[in-house]
Amino acid sequence: MDSWDAGEKNLQWIQEISLKDPEGAREQITHVTSGQRRASRSAFTCYKYLRGMCLRAAELRPSWTSDMDQDLKFEGCDLNIKTNSESHHTDQCPEQRLIVRRGQPFTVSLLLKPGGDFSGHIGNLTFIVETGPLPRKESNTRVTFGLSESTAEQEWSASRVEDESNDRISVSINSSPDAPVGVYKLSVDQDGRETDLGLFTLLFNAWCPHDAVFMHSERKRKEYVLSQHGQIFRGTWKRIKGIPWDFGQFESGILDICLKIMDQNPKFISDANQDCSARRSPIYVTRVLSAMINSNDDSGVLVGSWSDFTGGVHPGTWIGSGDILRQWSESGPVHYGQCWVFAAVGCTVSRALGIPCRVVTNFGSAHDTDANLVIENLYDEDGERISDDSVWNFHVWVDSWMTRPDLGDKYDGWQTSDPTPQETSDGVFCCGPAPLKAIKEGELTRKYDAPFIFAEVNADVVDKVQLSTGEFVQFSGSTKSVGRFISTKAVGSDERRDITHQYKYPEGSEDERRVYEKATHHNKLQKQGIEPGLHLKIKLADNMTVGSDFEVRAVLTNNSMAARTCTLLFFARSVSYNGKQGDSVGFTSDQVEVPSGEDRSLILNLQYDNYGSVITPDRQILLSVIAIDKQTIEYHKAEKTIVLDEPSIEIKLEGEVRVNQLTTVQVMLVNPLPETLRDCSFTLGGAGLTDGRPVTLKLDDVGPGQEAQVSAALTPLMAGATVLLVSFDSNHLKNIKSSLNIVVKE
Repeated sequence: MDSWDAGEKNLQWIQEISLKDPEGAREQITHVTSGQRRASRSAFTCYKYLRGMCLRAAELRPSWTSDMDQDLKFEGCDLNIKTNSESHHTDQCPEQRLIVRRGQPFTVSLLLKPGGDFSGHIGNLTFIVETGPLPRKESNTRVTFGLSESTAEQEWSASRVEDESNDRISVSINSSPDAPVGVYKLSVDQDGRETDLGLFTLLFNAWCPHDAVFMHSERKRKEYVLSQHGQIFRGTWKRIKGIPWDFGQFESGILDICLKIMDQNPKFISDANQDCSARRSPIYVTRVLSAMINSNDDSGVLVGSWSDFTGGVHPGTWIGSGDILRQWSESGPVHYGQCWVFAAVGCTVSRALGIPCRVVTNFGSAHDTDANLVIENLYDEDGERISDDSVWNFHVWVDSWMTRPDLGDKYDGWQTSDPTPQETSDGVFCCGPAPLKAIKEGELTRKYDAPFIFAEVNADVVDKVQLSTGEFVQFSGSTKSVGRFISTKAVGSDERRDITHQYKYPEGSEDERRVYEKATHHNKLQKQGIEPGLHLKIKLADNMTVGSDFEVRAVLTNNSMAARTCTLLFFARSVSYNGKQGDSVGFTSDQVEVPSGEDRSLILNLQYDNYGSVITPDRQILLSVIAIDKQTIEYHKAEKTIVLDEPSIEIKLEGEVRVNQLTTVQVMLVNPLPETLRDCSFTLGGAGLTDGRPVTLKLDDVGPGQEAQVSAALTPLMAGATVLLVSFDSNHLKNIKSSLNIVVKE
């Protein structure tokens, strides 16, 4: 039986028990999804079916569950759908089930049994929330929390709400503003007995200050999260026309389809737990949606076509996202879409999940196929086009609002992503999200896909002809034809708002050329895997044996666009294995000017006369170098701990080693220090070689470069493999150890 057949049988079983015993169905899913990966399709199908049945069951019972475990003191749960929906801005959803936004309290009511007294049992209640097919505590897809005096703003918590009714207990539950979005199961544990309270869907929350998608403006929240209608601008930069679009994120069934899109992305199928956990981040969700709105790498929503529309719908026919999403949910990838359709559907899904989103049109949009920030229109001598770069009359994508903790708060705000399949990113047809602030400033090493998006709005255009000799000659070009009248719908009206200034400086300005040159510089560095700016590192000598003098080198590399003048401070201190620093063993400093693209070095000489008396027997030295650019108030630091090489101990055996026969061993060490070693000794030991006690042999003083050598007689007591251990000790050279594997014969 293959995994699909197994899935069908699992579905039949779950269908029979899911309405009677939801927990049993969940256990079956856990059983199916564990084990071999070959059963993943069956598990995935079961999980989707169970969630769908639970959602439909929730619609059939308006807002409360009943028939709970008879051993508990309550008999149902009122999810207060109407009240919670209004306060969470989800009341436009027609489904009669609980949909809330994270980081904001919602209230549920536990319905007491007639005559029930709950006063003594409140402290025994533990609430449990779970999402995904395999919820786990370590991935924050399963969280437990008890009743407290009040709810906490930044974590899952619950508190009792004063209720005049005697037949119910109202509880305020606050979700974490960093919780993964998706469908959750809510249950309660009382004295070890867990009872299902119902399902709810958790969304991102633009109203919560602690959520990564928080927006300050209520007008913008209404526009970019709640508005179901919009304008998409098309045409040319000289003739811009808006067309209406019905996003319909609150239409019946659309939210479920949006969650289904997330559940069918390849990352969920390969590792459902990791994917569900990652859904706490709007960065992750946006990048997944950028890939899933097109169908190039997966069973995504739309198939793109720019010429032949046989067997499908012409992209210009669509007037809204709802029909497209429903067709995809019922029968797979929908034929056909073009850029404005991909973007509009992406906007619908983002808003449905709670991420503020706007549709953006770029007129004169460059498609840079070779990622050099230049659109090269190449022609042969007959005028035939021979290059793949192009400039579209217009191109449409989406901007989503979120913080960027991976990049720093400097890059918070609007992030561009593009679901139209143009080029691959990390092997997948997706693009973004990339911060608009990084695009505007030419910071092309910032994630994700900043070079491609920068070229779309700010590439230079050159026209070249290829001569019969193979040489290319430029005959025309422009620095101003790409990225014009970048447009989106205005907040609160259908008017066009020009947002070109958010993407780039005015064409022809000094700032625009400065940013373009910086972007070109960053693009070259990114291709080489190099970060821009100043970089500091420490290089070591090949030979760093204790007792020797050697050099270490601080290297300052300037990957910025201009020369930099910096002060270098280079320190060396003794240090023990536990990190405790000792005395200084060396210091040097200098002021260096480093041209763009070059490096400069500062050498520190480490001499035995300075470090020999202060290093510990661990023979460790901590190197620290600091670079200070006083003009930019910029500091850089590099550290490295070195362990000085120790001299080797040479061990030789004379003849075969046999049981109960005398064996002579010679050990020798050359003194690497420039001073005499006193109080010298070798200690020998080994199981079955020294009668259970180490043998210590003292030596005379050993001068610089001289050999410390002893012979010892050993009588092995047992046959077989063993190890001879040797240690050398003296006043200036301690803890030098070596060993020799020995096979003792009968």
